Amino acid sequence: MRKKPYLCRHLECKTTESMKRIYLIFWLLSAVIGTSLAQPSWVKKATKGVFTLKTFAENGDLIGSATGFYVTAQGEALSNYTPFRGAWKAIIVDADGKELPVECLLGANETYDVAKFRVGNAKKVQPLVVSQGSLAVGASAWLLPYRETKNVPMATIEKAEKFHTEYDYYTVSVTMPQDAVGSPLLNEAGEVVGMMQMPAKQGDKQNYAVSARYADSLRMSGLSINDPVLRATKVKKDLPEAVDQAVLTLYLASQTLDSVANGQLIEDFISKFPDAPDGYQYRAQIAYQANDFAAAQRDMETAIKVAGKKDEAHYSYSRLIYQKELLKKDIPYEPWTLEKALQETDEAYSIASLPIYLHQRALILFAQKKYDEASQVYAELTGSSLRSPELFYEASRCKEMVADTLGQLALLDSAMTMFNRPLLKEAAPYLLMRAQVLLAMERYRDAVADLNDYESLMKTQVNDHFYYIRFQADRGGRLFQQALDDINQAISLNPQYDLYHAEKASLLIRVGLYDDALVTAQECIRLAPEYSDGYLFLGFAQCLKGQKEEGLKNLQKAKELGDPQADGLIEKYK
Repeated sequence: MRKKPYLCRHLECKTTESMKRIYLIFWLLSAVIGTSLAQPSWVKKATKGVFTLKTFAENGDLIGSATGFYVTAQGEALSNYTPFRGAWKAIIVDADGKELPVECLLGANETYDVAKFRVGNAKKVQPLVVSQGSLAVGASAWLLPYRETKNVPMATIEKAEKFHTEYDYYTVSVTMPQDAVGSPLLNEAGEVVGMMQMPAKQGDKQNYAVSARYADSLRMSGLSINDPVLRATKVKKDLPEAVDQAVLTLYLASQTLDSVANGQLIEDFISKFPDAPDGYQYRAQIAYQANDFAAAQRDMETAIKVAGKKDEAHYSYSRLIYQKELLKKDIPYEPWTLEKALQETDEAYSIASLPIYLHQRALILFAQKKYDEASQVYAELTGSSLRSPELFYEASRCKEMVADTLGQLALLDSAMTMFNRPLLKEAAPYLLMRAQVLLAMERYRDAVADLNDYESLMKTQVNDHFYYIRFQADRGGRLFQQALDDINQAISLNPQYDLYHAEKASLLIRVGLYDDALVTAQECIRLAPEYSDGYLFLGFAQCLKGQKEEGLKNLQKAKELGDPQADGLIEKYK
C-alpha cells in the first residue's frame, strides 16, 4: 500500500488532536452550562428571602400554610391568599427557622390567589427582586421552595397569557415539590417572575404561576375596607399610603365597624399620619359619644394645631360643640357653650369666608333663640352657593318662631320655586310644610292643592294622619265629598281610632246624611264608650231625625262625660 506523504500524515495528526480539544471544550462547556441550569449561582442567597407562612384561627388552631417571600427590605412580602381566609393571626418561619408575626395585609386578590403583607420585626431581610419583564414561551425558569438549596427544580415556560393588560399568567412544565404553593419562580438573573399556584393534583408535571409583579402591585385604597376578600380575614389590614385615601377609610369605618375595631383603626391612622387632623377629629367624636368631653376637647385642639387648613379644623370643632349643646345639654361641660361654638365658626370664617361657615353661624344663632339675627344671616346666604330649598326652609323656621306667618309662607314659596314641574320627591317635605302653614292661615283650598301634590309624590308612604290633615283642609274649603273620601281613607288605615269616626259623624250631620251619621256615631261609642264624642253626635243626629227622646238621652250622656257642646243642644231640642 502506498504510504501517505509525511506532510499529510502530520496534518492528519494535528487535525485529530484539534478535534479532541474541541470535543473536550464542548464537553466542559456543556457540563458548565448544564450545571448552571440545574443550580444557578444565586440560589443560596435567594433562599434567605423565602419563608413558610402559617395562619391560625381565633382558638389557635392552624388553618393553612404556604410558601412566601420578601420583596422589600422593610418586610413586605408575597404569598397566597387562601391561608388568610378565616384567619385571625398569621406568622412566618424564615430561612433560619425564626418565627415572626405578620403585622398587616397590604392587599389581596382571591381570583389569582395572591396576598401582599408586611412582616413585623423583620431585620436584615434578604428580599428577592421582582422582575419588571416577562418570560417568553420556551424560556427556562427555576422554582425556589422554602429552604431548598440543592436540586432546585428547573421549569420551562409552556404558555404566557396576559391578564389586566400587562401581567402574565404562566403555564410551566415542572413537577412541584410538596408544600411549594406560593414559591417564587425566578428567571436566569435570579429575579422573581411568578408565584406558584395550587396544582390541579400533586405530582402533575404541568403547573401554573401568576405574575409576581401583579401581586407586588396590590395596594390598599380608601374602599378596601369594604372589599369582601379582605373582610373575610381578621388579620389586620394596613391603611392606604395616601392620606386622602386613608381618610376615606376612616369615614367608611365609622359607618361599618364596631366601636373597638373603629377605635383601633383611628389609633393606627394617628400613628401613621400624626400631622393629619382627621384622626384626632374622629377620635374626638368617639370621646364625645362616651361623654368624655375633656378628651374630645384635647383632640380637637390638637387637630387645630396640626391642621394645614386651620379654618376647616375650627369649623369641625364648632360643629362638635354645637352637636353637644343640642343633643347633650343635660350633661354639663363648662368650657363648651353655644357661644364657644359661635367663636369657633367665626374664627373659621375669618380665615376663609366660606358660606358653609356662615351657615353654621345661622344654626347656632337659631339654637340661641336669636331668631332675628339668624334671619339676617339666612338672608345673606340666599345669595350664596348654598341657596337651596333646605336653606329657605331653615330660614322659614326663624319666621315661625317669631309668629311671622306671612314671612314664613314667603320663604316656603321661595323654597318651592326652586323645583320644576313635574315635581320630584325632593319637593315633598316643603309641600307638606307649606300646606300646614296655609291650613293655619285658613287658606284651605291652597292647602288642599299642596297636599294633593304631596300625595302624588308619596303615594305609597302617606298614612292615616295625612288623610286626616287633608280632610280638615277639604272641610274648611267646603269640599265635602273630598272630605268624606279622605276621612274614610283615614279610617281604613286606622279603623280603631275613635276620633276619625267622630269627625266623620260630624261631617255627615253637616251635609244632612243623618242615617249614616247614626251608624258612624254608634261605631265611635263602641270604640270609646268612655268619651263623649260618640254620644254627642248620635244624640244630635237622632234629634235631627225627630227621635228627640232617644236623642236627648244621648246628649245627656255626653254632658255627663264632660262635653261642653251638649248643653246648648239639650236646650235646643228638649
